[in-house]
Amino acid sequence: MPSPSLARRGRHPHLAGMSQLSLFDDEPAQPAATTAGAPPGAPTVTPAPPSSELAVLARGLPSGLRLGTSSWSFPGWAGLVYGGPAPTAVLSRDGLRAYARHPLLTTVGVDSGFYAPLDADRLARWAAQVPVDFRFLVKAPAAVTQRHQRGGDGRWRHNPEFLSPDIALRQAVEPYRRGLGERAGVLLLQFPPQGGRTHPRRFAEDLYRFLKRLPPGPVYAVEVRDAHLLTADFAAALHHGGAVPSLAAHPRLPPLSAQASLLQDAAQGPLVLRWLLRRNRGYEEARERYGPFSQLAEPDPDTRAAIRALAAAALARGREVFIIVNNKAEGSSPLSIAALARTLTDVHPA
Repeated sequence: MPSPSLARRGRHPHLAGMSQLSLFDDEPAQPAATTAGAPPGAPTVTPAPPSSELAVLARGLPSGLRLGTSSWSFPGWAGLVYGGPAPTAVLSRDGLRAYARHPLLTTVGVDSGFYAPLDADRLARWAAQVPVDFRFLVKAPAAVTQRHQRGGDGRWRHNPEFLSPDIALRQAVEPYRRGLGERAGVLLLQFPPQGGRTHPRRFAEDLYRFLKRLPPGPVYAVEVRDAHLLTADFAAALHHGGAVPSLAAHPRLPPLSAQASLLQDAAQGPLVLRWLLRRNRGYEEARERYGPFSQLAEPDPDTRAAIRALAAAALARGREVFIIVNNKAEGSSPLSIAALARTLTDVHPA
């Protein structure tokens, strides 16, 4: 693989026994719905009453740390994030403004971009609902990162758009830049399982060539679901291609500390970390056990401690840190974030 020394891409400045696994981390956002009887422009979702404890926690967190959830349209968050109950579709459309008023939530993961491209107008509408110092982590479409696609006959075939810079630019990079502007945080390229025949070095070389053809500016993060792809070649592809790894707490992958060790040579930009699933749970199983995601149904202190250690080390080196938490990690991502925040108030960034 070519390995010229490259200047790091530009970064946005931020704050002064296992059931079958899903290929994906979350479901697409529900389509927007109208609210009968609500006058045009009237707020339909209110934030939860302010909590003095959360406000104190937020003030004690280190600068450069961003905490957020995977999406925001969960009715079970009434009283945690939202002031009262609201349907999923209403939260999808109108909940982000209330979400962004939560003291600890300064970023959000937009998973729906994986399932269908997000146009700049939609992203701009979301950006208009949040403060100027809020940042979005947006998934690029699966058209770019999914090696195989199912045809009309039900058979899986090679996806001709896989690792296409032109498709990535048109469907992901340009809408992300134009729609979010200064609120753009991370553009995430999540690669579903690529299949056991995928050669790690070949994958790294293809990824490197793809990344080199993307325009500088966005923070590009790359996340895989195949442990055998986490190699020195993969780390080099990210480093020389101008991207950072996205570490994922997921049963298909090694523990977070092991991922960080394997990819330490690529740790030149923000730390991007997504807490997705317990090691002993599958996606569907966790959803059934944990819904409606209003309590910590199955706390995972070991993973929380690992996240705290990685975040503290990155902040101590002056790196920005994005931590995105899924409801399927412990049962309720807002409560997981509050528990994690309590462990991070004594961390001092460089």
